[in-house]
Amino acid sequence: MEGIYNKSQQEIAKKISSTAQKSNWKDWKWQLKHSIKDIDTFEKLLGINFTDSVKSQLQETLAKFPLSITPYYLSLIDTEDYENDPIYKQAFPSISELQVGDFEMSDPLDEDKDSPVPGVTHRYPDRILFQVCTTCSMYCRHCTRKRKVGDESFLPSKDQLSAGIEYIRKTPVIRDVLLSGGDPFLLSDDNLDWILTEIRRIPHVEVIRIGSRIPVVLPYRVTDELVTMFKKHHPLWVNTHFNHPREITESSKEALRKLADAGIPLGNQSVLLAGINDSPIIIKKLVHKLVQNRVRPYYLYQCDLSEGLKQFRTPVGKGVEIMESLIGHTSGFAIPAYVIDAPGGGGKIRVSPNYLLSWSNDKVVLRNFEGIITTYEEPREYEDVFRNYTYSDIEPKLEGAEEYKAIGIEKLLSNASDTISLIPENTERIERREHD
Repeated sequence: MEGIYNKSQQEIAKKISSTAQKSNWKDWKWQLKHSIKDIDTFEKLLGINFTDSVKSQLQETLAKFPLSITPYYLSLIDTEDYENDPIYKQAFPSISELQVGDFEMSDPLDEDKDSPVPGVTHRYPDRILFQVCTTCSMYCRHCTRKRKVGDESFLPSKDQLSAGIEYIRKTPVIRDVLLSGGDPFLLSDDNLDWILTEIRRIPHVEVIRIGSRIPVVLPYRVTDELVTMFKKHHPLWVNTHFNHPREITESSKEALRKLADAGIPLGNQSVLLAGINDSPIIIKKLVHKLVQNRVRPYYLYQCDLSEGLKQFRTPVGKGVEIMESLIGHTSGFAIPAYVIDAPGGGGKIRVSPNYLLSWSNDKVVLRNFEGIITTYEEPREYEDVFRNYTYSDIEPKLEGAEEYKAIGIEKLLSNASDTISLIPENTERIERREHD
């Protein structure tokens, strides 16, 4: 089975090192040390030969956008039809990356412009993106941050990380922190632990999220030690990035199992990529495989307008078509939100088929996934009792219901109560204790 050190993986490992064993293959540091970073090694390991002309053109691409593929992810490529293989297309460079299309930009989302301190993007009111690492185990050819990934000049120092944490501490509106990169999972356990500990000490931070493609391209990094450390920092969420069903191997399933068993909610953010997953059949299979492995499909992104991504972009209509194939046709929790991350820093804008056809004061006209058109009667008498309330009027009443109001034996049985005994009035021993 894929990911269990099969024959293809054994052959690749032996070509890398004649003494390589299964234990080496499943060692994430060994995988990183032997990442494929040049065309000659790629050809040698997979038995693929490019013409001199093609190699010359590919070298031009690598001069601007470097190459890095883990041996594990390389082993998933179908060498019999590599040019059409979704793994190959995501991992290996193309001469098309140098063809900058109209409207393409190095920083299409204006992340740098919305950065109050280096490494922090504060776009939405109550949450920030915190780039804690700029290295990745595999350089995705469709990466929206191609301008940074692999460039050591962008590596954040501890002083820069501390400045980012201090910005969070001084900005009480921030309740949600997303650690991004690069890939935060490539930091050492100790460094990740330090970052999570410092952020968790900030009282107004409610949730920490980590965005990582490690379960897809280097699943062996999800070690028992890493997961044990993560469990110290709940509530912690992890969003990963599977784009195609073939990426969900036995090894990636094991990584997801470890994270889910540790109580970490898992989400997935896919990118709609031409020639890779722009098919209702492929996306439906992907989301079904994800939920089987306790991963909630979160976003389906329209490909960004970053430089070098022209060949990956699809019409928005293709994304809407895919959403039509999901809504009503599969479980609601298996349906991601289709979004466009607006150029210029406008944030994520949801795009979906139109199910609200028309409306009046009395009713709305709707259609369902089958094309059935129906009406919903609006309430004839409706009073918005909260219209004139302010936040300060409502907020104090939003905490959990006061379960501790239980009395008698019910109070002793309630997990919401710290009461351990019921004491009658005028108990001499208790009165003596209070007097003393």
